[in-house]
Amino acid sequence: GDWDFWSDWKDRRLWVTVTPIVLVTFPAAVQYFLWERFRLPWGATVCVLALLFGEWVNRYFNFWGWTYFPVNFVLPAILTPGAILLDTFLMLSGSYLFTAIVGGMAWGLVFYPGNWPIIAPIHVPVEYNGMLMSVADIQGYNYVRTGTPEYIRMVEKGTLRTFGKDVAP
Repeated sequence: GDWDFWSDWKDRRLWVTVTPIVLVTFPAAVQYFLWERFRLPWGATVCVLALLFGEWVNRYFNFWGWTYFPVNFVLPAILTPGAILLDTFLMLSGSYLFTAIVGGMAWGLVFYPGNWPIIAPIHVPVEYNGMLMSVADIQGYNYVRTGTPEYIRMVEKGTLRTFGKDVAP
């Protein structure tokens, strides 16, 4: 969805949970095929690298080539650390069940730390027109996308976070 397209929508809740759950199916299918037919333990990694290459081609030609959005606004998710872990668990155990349970859990847990070096600079707080915002919020505020009504976008105005799920007033 849009959580993986735009850097200002890579939020702390939905992008971290939805993206790894949805994207684990393709590497698992390729991993099963390559392991069952050829005993090659790198199916998930090959699938993820091919997906990442396709994503970069999409980002370059569609977002930069067509609409001139800066490429750092539309970074795709990095899934390579999770794919390497999936392949490692399958190679070491040889069990689909163990790989599904432990490798799938590792896939989901390593997703956010694997992407943190890329999205950390856009979460830096800055003061903009008297409001404390992140760089990602300023990007979304200054580069308005024509297909997105403003009532759908939500820029957080609170600066205090609770340990729960909502922004403290």
